[in-house]
Amino acid sequence: MTDTAAPTVTAPRIDAVFDLDALLTDEELEWRDRARRFAQERIAPIIEQDFEDRVFRRELVREAGELGFLGMHLSGYGCAGAGAVAYGLVCLELEAADSGWRTFVSVQGSLAMSAIHKYGSEEQKQRWLPGMTKGELIGCFALTEPQGGSDPAAMTTVARREGDEWVLDGAKRWIGLASLADVAVVWAKVADDAGEDAGVVRGFLVPTSTPGFTATPITGKLSMRASVQCDVTFDGVRLPADAMLPGARGLSGPFGCLNEARYGIVWGAMGAARSCLEAALARSTSREAFGKPIGANQLIQAKLADMLVEVEKGVLLALHLGRLKERGALTPAQISVGKLNSVREALRIAHDARAILGGDGITSEFPVMRHAANLESVRTYEGTDEVHQLVIGRALTGLNAF
Repeated sequence: MTDTAAPTVTAPRIDAVFDLDALLTDEELEWRDRARRFAQERIAPIIEQDFEDRVFRRELVREAGELGFLGMHLSGYGCAGAGAVAYGLVCLELEAADSGWRTFVSVQGSLAMSAIHKYGSEEQKQRWLPGMTKGELIGCFALTEPQGGSDPAAMTTVARREGDEWVLDGAKRWIGLASLADVAVVWAKVADDAGEDAGVVRGFLVPTSTPGFTATPITGKLSMRASVQCDVTFDGVRLPADAMLPGARGLSGPFGCLNEARYGIVWGAMGAARSCLEAALARSTSREAFGKPIGANQLIQAKLADMLVEVEKGVLLALHLGRLKERGALTPAQISVGKLNSVREALRIAHDARAILGGDGITSEFPVMRHAANLESVRTYEGTDEVHQLVIGRALTGLNAF
């Protein structure tokens, strides 16, 4: 692949200690630098104000598409067909700017596009994927329901068969991009009188212009404010028979997409952690107390060292999982190890960075409180800490504690 506009990008100072580049291919480095430029030049200058104003910049979506980030790990239909590690590096760089932008790429590519790519008919793929990879069309993924996101088997959204149509009724919550989307991948339980599919979870492609589909942005968020999450209702949404995804039957369908998104979080959370470490490091050498830079104090250096160790460990774990994924050997339990570790350690790093920054650390002059707030959402979605602990526990013991 080529990039005709490749100005020098600013490398994190921690690269002097942690030489990840030696473990990456030239193509992976090119994807990383492309994402870093986009994050530094297009997102970083505006993100604090966007977070304050609760603004998601839809005009940047097409730019992300032009750079190849949308559905980049998929093949065909205009998608880049990049490797898992390259995709992870893009997630890391975008989340170093803001979790909301890595979330957008994840919802669009790892959830909505992956569902269509994995389970859709050829007609469905041709209709939606080329426009989605270009950023001309936006998709969302409607699985979580208001009464409990960790138990999708208990979903109450229902699909009834009426003649040659399906009729959807129900509600979803915390659905990213739903009010901006052109198409929603909706998971619903087939009504009990619908023959062999009775009681089975199936996926449906719902154009958001369909009567009865309503998406309402959730307000009052103290996290992910430069992103969009919605309540969605389905009130007699009528769909043709071919709206169903033919290749997805049961919860293995949505779970297959969730694992794609969880993998991106393993990398992305380390981007937020790196950003917090960079802010703390810069402050430790510029701020003085008791006649010397605070970074000259042993306690500060100990905190910085511990933060760097966790970033290095987290990125190396992500890289290991990426290489496993490229070989087709990555398991759900391994993804849970990565998601649990990356988000948990990123939050600890954010909190330690805030302490080093002192009182100024709670202001928007620094990205740390924004990252910490966003990471609280990342910790919850695509599986809470507790869910991932139970996935790992099941793999260890062979016993299901869900």
